[in-house]
Amino acid sequence: MLTVYNTLTKTKEPFKPLEGNKVRMYVCGMTVYDYCHLGHGRSMVAFDLVNRWLRYSGYELTFVRNITDIDDKIIHRAQANGEAFDALTARMIVAMHEDEARLNILRPDQEPRATDHIPGMQAMIQTLIDKGYAYAPGNGDVYYRVGKFQGYGKLSRKRIEDLRIGARIEVDEAKQDPLDFVLWKGAKPGEPSWASPWGAGRPGWHIECSVMSTCCLGDTFDIHGGGSDLEFPHHENEIAQSEAATGKLYAQRWMHCGMIRINGEKMSKSLNNFFTIRDVLEKYHPETVRYLLVSSHYRSAINYSEESLRDAKAALDRFYNALKGLPQVAPAGGEAFVERFTAAMNDDFGTPEACAVLFDLVREINRLREVDANAAAGLAARLRELGGVLGVLQLEADDFLRAGATVDGAAVDALIQARLAARAEKNWAESDRIRDQLAAMGVVLEDGKGGTTWRLQ
Repeated sequence: MLTVYNTLTKTKEPFKPLEGNKVRMYVCGMTVYDYCHLGHGRSMVAFDLVNRWLRYSGYELTFVRNITDIDDKIIHRAQANGEAFDALTARMIVAMHEDEARLNILRPDQEPRATDHIPGMQAMIQTLIDKGYAYAPGNGDVYYRVGKFQGYGKLSRKRIEDLRIGARIEVDEAKQDPLDFVLWKGAKPGEPSWASPWGAGRPGWHIECSVMSTCCLGDTFDIHGGGSDLEFPHHENEIAQSEAATGKLYAQRWMHCGMIRINGEKMSKSLNNFFTIRDVLEKYHPETVRYLLVSSHYRSAINYSEESLRDAKAALDRFYNALKGLPQVAPAGGEAFVERFTAAMNDDFGTPEACAVLFDLVREINRLREVDANAAAGLAARLRELGGVLGVLQLEADDFLRAGATVDGAAVDALIQARLAARAEKNWAESDRIRDQLAAMGVVLEDGKGGTTWRLQ
């Protein structure tokens, strides 16, 4: 039985879909004004893992992840660049998809864009006004009346009375309460805008997700996910808007992934302490980066460092060395490992324990490969199968182990053949000389029953 931690209840709960075997999941996606940083990659990979495990477990999943393609940051960046906002977002969406593909992130079933749902946002805003949960003060803006929603703070455990302490209203705002938040922003000169009953303007960020999620998945759906930094105020505001508008529970359970941290602080563009996914992939293999992200539990923070990436590379080296030289066959044997892996993943997607199972499986493969090659090959296929659930171990072993090689592979192969010829002639001095020459090039030779293979040191 799959159990999932629910941020709303702060407990792990048995997972039971609202409708039979069908699961509907919405995850807050990117605001596309710049290249994705590794913190975005953390969220992408975390929910890609959820996506993969639910499908592997036999659920019929509909996975929706939105794109925010209109907001203040996008407008300001486009103005700074001297380009149209939609030209900027188009470029950044292409770049985001390229980054996702390199990290082996599966595309969601639906990827709605905010600018395609403006009429739906206006309709929800009007419903909130009609029900008394929103008001238009006449300056082109529309605000949500936070104090009217009785459940405000139930996700983040924040009390309205505490939030009001220190809250203030900006000079150009017409709020009735400093906690009220904007649903519709009146247009400023030179900004993109859409016609509305309240004047030309654009939607606020929070209303975008409420409308895109319910449009794609219905008024109530199974899972709403995102980074832990979105819990308040974004997700809290989504709940307030959506449940006030529909009168129904918004999401059955909430999932939040931990952040990437550098020197104890969240990686973010606002703090200017971020590395783009592209920056990191210039130095490290994409699978190394992905393994770093999946080997920690999705709810935990990850401290980014060169050492942590080297550790991830060493782990994958160990896995791929176990796979190397064994024929690709159908998975066979290893049922006990599968049971342990499944138990780990069913416990709130427990990837650290699942990865520990893979290491144990590697030890068994290495034990068997010299005594029962067929059994070892079957277990190696099992290792690939389980690794695939995590989105890793799908490459040819030599392709990964030699990735980034600065040596000439053909020259290495020629030297290996010369060494084999020297050994056949029992010319041990020449054999040792060639081995030392290869070692100086950073090449490690491995002699086995199947012949001699090589990898980079």
